[in-house]
Amino acid sequence: MKHLALATGLFAASTAMAADRPILTVYTYDSFVSDWGPGPAVEAAFEQTCGCDLQFVGAGDGAALLARLRLEAGRSPADVVLGLDTNLMAAATETGLFAPHGLQPDLSLPIAWDDAVFLPFDWGYFAFVKNADLPAPSNFRDLAESDLKIIIQDPRSSTPGLGLVMWVKAAYGDQAGEIWQALADNIVSVTPGWSEAYGLFLEGEADMVLSYTTSPAYHLIAESDASKAAAAFDEGHYMQVEVAAKLAGSDQPELADQFMRFMLTDAFQSIIPTTNWMYPAKTPSTGLPAGFETLITPAKSLLLSPQQAGALRDAAISEWRNALAR
Repeated sequence: MKHLALATGLFAASTAMAADRPILTVYTYDSFVSDWGPGPAVEAAFEQTCGCDLQFVGAGDGAALLARLRLEAGRSPADVVLGLDTNLMAAATETGLFAPHGLQPDLSLPIAWDDAVFLPFDWGYFAFVKNADLPAPSNFRDLAESDLKIIIQDPRSSTPGLGLVMWVKAAYGDQAGEIWQALADNIVSVTPGWSEAYGLFLEGEADMVLSYTTSPAYHLIAESDASKAAAAFDEGHYMQVEVAAKLAGSDQPELADQFMRFMLTDAFQSIIPTTNWMYPAKTPSTGLPAGFETLITPAKSLLLSPQQAGALRDAAISEWRNALAR
């Protein structure tokens, strides 16, 4: 009975201590909070320093995050959103829901960064991933003329899906609609998010899937499997810079600021390469893991500014929808 009483007392004490800790709520995309994603390791690392309870909330894919925040307006329980990107920054800014981060970060991005609200946490290049022994097209026109079957993501809910639409737009401009019409019969599935698409590809449902140049690193490092590769496109590859921002309506503004600072430390950034399988926004002191040097490096980088992407987004998605509807 004494042991039972002691155990009961310890449980009650630990429960009370947990209840006393402030909660920091971070909205992010589903793959970030998965067992194999960065979420669990980031949560453990931050909680060692914050004296808080960090709670990640998965809200679909990246583009779905913004839709949820718009729906909740100023009533969102979120303190931080992590997982928007440059293609969504203009639309996110228009909501007025976000607050300045107040930092002057020293980043390792291949582009200059001076945004006062949105802070990068990783970056990469979109690419079509395939089996390494599959002969690959060298551009979108070659892909459209081939019999290869591809899986992509919906640009209305997915940041990779939106990135693909912007990729075609940046590469082909006014001819983007024609490219989509030519690609329509290559597309066997359009999924809400990245996880569903990549899972279908691994199940053999298509020859290629929209993902990242860094995706083969997962198979190589985590599975000792060199059977996957990214196809290099000669018209260039579109860059994605993923960002986080503090909600202006946060009821834990100091904790939110602490998390934003933590996000650019080695403790966070060293987790990114082998869990989110992207390049860290600030290269950790230990460098990149062995295997990243095997990845393709695009000969040409494509990126629309947040303002350009915001202005083109609706029209580019309409071109995509109209082509696939025929």
